[in-house]
Amino acid sequence: MAASIFCGVGRRNPRAPSRHPSEPAVHDHHRIRALLDARRPGHTLPQPFYTDPDILAFDLDAVFGRSWVMVGFECEIPRPGSYMALKVGASPVVVLRDRDGQVRGFHNACRHRGAQICAEGTGRRSLLVCPYHQWSYGLDGRLARAARMGESFDPAEHALVPIRVETVAGTVYACVAEDAPDFAPFRRDLEPLLAPHGFADARVAHVDTLVERGNWKLVMENARECYHCDAKHPELSFTFPTKARGNFEHGGDPQRDAFDARMAALGLPVGPRDGDWYQAARFPLNEGCVSMTADGRACVAKPLCGVGGGDIGSMRWALEPHHFAHAVGDFAFTFSAMPTGARETVVTSKWLVHKDAVEGVDYRLDELAGLWTATNLQDRDLVENNQRGVEGAGYRPGPYSEEAEALCARFTDWYCDKARAFLDHLSQDVAGPTRRLAAAE
Repeated sequence: MAASIFCGVGRRNPRAPSRHPSEPAVHDHHRIRALLDARRPGHTLPQPFYTDPDILAFDLDAVFGRSWVMVGFECEIPRPGSYMALKVGASPVVVLRDRDGQVRGFHNACRHRGAQICAEGTGRRSLLVCPYHQWSYGLDGRLARAARMGESFDPAEHALVPIRVETVAGTVYACVAEDAPDFAPFRRDLEPLLAPHGFADARVAHVDTLVERGNWKLVMENARECYHCDAKHPELSFTFPTKARGNFEHGGDPQRDAFDARMAALGLPVGPRDGDWYQAARFPLNEGCVSMTADGRACVAKPLCGVGGGDIGSMRWALEPHHFAHAVGDFAFTFSAMPTGARETVVTSKWLVHKDAVEGVDYRLDELAGLWTATNLQDRDLVENNQRGVEGAGYRPGPYSEEAEALCARFTDWYCDKARAFLDHLSQDVAGPTRRLAAAE
């Protein structure tokens, strides 16, 4: 990805044309750095980070444009030509399976005049054909057909622009940055935890999309704590250990020690595993619960992971900046938050079951999706209420609970570190030409 440029401007001139996501961003690096410096350790962010469209544009470049995101599962692209198209921050991308069965990713922009090729969603094609002028691309990204372009035109110079894609135990991740964060530690830590859940033999049973009128960071702060769960999530609290600390550390609790010993006997690692931009751990559900459902009982007759009779707690993994997931014995649930405005976030949830599980026979959709659907709607209301309060003149950044909001503090610290690293990167890009000009003079 080409580095964004910046200049020392204040808020955007209302008469100036708004920036299109494909254009290089103009960031007021001095203002953003000053706001970062103003944040007190262990506290929420200054107000503009939750309200300012200019800072959202910065976030799309600095955070989503330079991070790994979970885009889905290999079972969503099962055959050659299968694809899933989505946006990563400001960038439309397409992830597909090529004719050799390899998973590839490309920017979803035609090399002619930049039109989006595949509409968001999933499908299957033998060629990727731009709907504008019918330029056609093979599943390897090479340009296969471009009519009326003249003898001097070289198709080899106009292949789709690739992006980084990695797969781990049936899960799929993408990064649009050329200098993507090192993926190897994530693979090393997550593969043993994910592999027993059989995502290669899964299918997506249900997808739900929810628009939340709140900044994406408020959505993710809410998703990183259960401080509010007992009061606001009665369905989730029945199964979920709401008093858990951090990445489900337990500090020698006898019941947790017994769970860990039972998992070891079953050959299931529990973690925890912590990286700069991810966390993962297997933890026990509340006593008497084997699944994350309204009554705590398994709701799918053909489990994804039948080890131990499906009584294996939940394997949670989460990525900064946008994702968390839970895999229990009978199904898996994933949550992804993508910003679409300074005060708007789209949350996409997916439920996975065994590929042979039949709706109406092996499970009922209302039982499968009921708990997390209710939780998502409750969280939407909490986030939108949070946004209304943050908008006001009375907002002051408040302290996180060290006991109950450790992952919130971790997320916000990570965000600040990511933002500072990008500002340093921009400063180096600008300082380089300045130094060279001075030396030439």
